[in-house]
Formats: sequence, C-alpha cells, structure tokens
Amino acid sequence: MGALTRILVTRPQPDAEATAARLAAAGLSALVDPLLIVEPVLEAALPAGPLDAVALTSVNGARALAARPELSALTRLPLYVVGRRTAAVAPEGFADLHVAGGDGAALVELIRRSLPRGARVLHVAGEDRAVDLGAALAGDGIGVELFVIYRAVPAPALALETCAALVAGQIDAAFHFSPRTAATLVACAQAADRAGGPAAGLCAALARVQHLCFSANVAAPLAGAGWPTRLADSPTEEGLFALLDR
Repeated sequence: MGALTRILVTRPQPDAEATAARLAAAGLSALVDPLLIVEPVLEAALPAGPLDAVALTSVNGARALAARPELSALTRLPLYVVGRRTAAVAPEGFADLHVAGGDGAALVELIRRSLPRGARVLHVAGEDRAVDLGAALAGDGIGVELFVIYRAVPAPALALETCAALVAGQIDAAFHFSPRTAATLVACAQAADRAGGPAAGLCAALARVQHLCFSANVAAPLAGAGWPTRLADSPTEEGLFALLDR
C-alpha cells in the first residue's frame, strides 16, 4: 500500500486502543475515533426453563456477561464462542469451551454438529446482531433463546480531529470490524456533508481511503457509498493487518 501516515480505527473501546497499540508496535500511526459506545442493558432477564448451552457472538457480549449476576448459573453449561478473540475475553468458569472459526456461519455449523435436536441455546447478545442463530438453527430443531445484555449506541458525529485529518488527506486506511461501525461512519460523513462547514467534504475524503474490512457484510455500507474496500482473508484482526502488507 505504500507509505502510511495514519490508520483510522472506529471500533468501540477498549478494543480500539488495543488495536492502536498493535499498530504502533508495527511502526504505524493510528487515529482512534470510536463510533459505537457500548452500554449494559441492566434490566435484561434470563429466559426461563432448561438450557443446554450458551453462545457468544461478540467480544462485547463476553465482557457484558462477565459482569452479570446470572453468570454463576450458566457456567455449568458448555460455552460456544464465535472465534478466538471472543474466547480470549470470555468469562472464566466455563469447563467446556468450543471456539468457532471467527464468524457467525462457522459458529452455526459448530453448534449444529455438536448439539442434538431439541437442545436449547442461550444466545448472549446485543440489541443489534450480525447473526440470527435462531433462524439459522431452526431447521436443525435447535432452539435459541435471546439474552440481550448490552447495546451499542452510534456516535452522532466524527470527532473534529478525525474530520480535519481526513480533509487534509492524512488518513490512508481505515480498519472496519463490524457492519454497524461501517454504517455509522457512512452516516456521519453524509450528515457532515449535508451540514456544510469545516467538516464538509468527508465523503470525498473517505473515497480516497482504503477501507480494510473483516468481511463482505462489513464492507457493504462502505461500498454502497462508493468507497474502495478490501476484504481480509479471515475475519480476524490478523487478517486486517495482513492487508497492510499488500
């Protein structure tokens, strides 16, 4: 990709700072501007009835579950997680941990192979989900109960520092980890252009940035805006870093 000046990281905290630190260790500069704020859903109620397994489809879900009072009642069950990053921050105490290949399709296949018809899975998730486990497993006779324990609130606008760096051409690439952060970036840029003022021109500036994406689903809002996207070979941070070397 040639010489890089700065890479935009829009994922929520604390993961954004961890990615920025990894970029710094690789000799690259990062501009962190989290476009989603994660907050707990304190009023969430654990579904009633017997459960046979727990499924986690995000790092944020894993962190939120660790703080829940219901955790001790769930650790006797097998835990199925979407990938290694989620497994790394999953709550301690689960004796039986199963790790899928990094995306929702891989998790669905893992659960399908592992659990019998009639099993009930607790899907610990946020209000907005990239994968519908219930729909995906319905044909296999595996029931899914949702336990929504966090929400991600989109930022209303990009930070002024981000706007200035984009308009000045000081950002060459952006890391995109989820469809929601990608869609929020598009919405913020389009709103800034409509409003005019110092932040106008963000869409044109972002069209000059290489958007490095976890998957085709993540890339879709960016491609819809006409911005150049590239997909990681695997839906992992390692996959995004590999794109920097091409």
